[in-house]
Amino acid sequence: MAAIHPSAVIEEGARIGEGCRVGPFCHVGPEVVLGDGVELKSHVVVTGDTEIGAETVVFPFAVIGEIPQDLKFGGERTRLRIGARNRIREHVTINTGTQGGGGETRVGDDCLLMAGCHVAHDVTVGDRVILVNHASVAGHCQIGDDVIVGGLCGIHQFVRIGRGAIIGAVTMVTNDVIPFGLVQGPRGRLDGLNLVGLKRRGTERAEISALRAAFRALAEGDGTFHQRAADLSESDSALVRELVAFVSGDSDRQFLTPQG
Repeated sequence: MAAIHPSAVIEEGARIGEGCRVGPFCHVGPEVVLGDGVELKSHVVVTGDTEIGAETVVFPFAVIGEIPQDLKFGGERTRLRIGARNRIREHVTINTGTQGGGGETRVGDDCLLMAGCHVAHDVTVGDRVILVNHASVAGHCQIGDDVIVGGLCGIHQFVRIGRGAIIGAVTMVTNDVIPFGLVQGPRGRLDGLNLVGLKRRGTERAEISALRAAFRALAEGDGTFHQRAADLSESDSALVRELVAFVSGDSDRQFLTPQG
């Protein structure tokens, strides 16, 4: 029930779902699972213990499921799990995990990874994430749902980016980014909230107003950043409470903090 070009190499053991289309000169490894309706355009390499969810489309010269670019990697068995309905454009690379990082790299559903992007080992990417051309996400990062990472950005290893945040183009992000934050500049600084994204998702005006008030409190209140965030924990706004939970969560990085 799949359409496989005669020049494609499908190694024994690979599982190809119904309605898949594998174009010319693709190479699919023996442990790969392609869900129903997956399309590999041409010259795509999918290898390793990799599963790609239904209706995902992978464009030419992408390399999916190769071993990590980590000198500590010793050939241990690790995984890559990619969700459904993703668009993975030309020359994208996504690596499997490492034993020290939990052993799994994961990409959610309905994401767009534009040309030349890199997702490193042990990264978790949420749903509906957009990585613009040549954005690079280093190992162990966590990218929340609905995040947009601009072109030519670099996300430092272990950084967390909260849900709904947006990172401007050509930005280096070295610290955690709060949910719904707006980060820009050569060395990323937290300049505000992703108001455009919030409005596009139909967020109620009262919630946006609560987030704006919370952002001002984080920038101008007394005490440390974490103390100012804790003071917001009783907010009536679900989005503000989500922001507070993110700030109080486990992290190996400091935060980008708003400037008063």
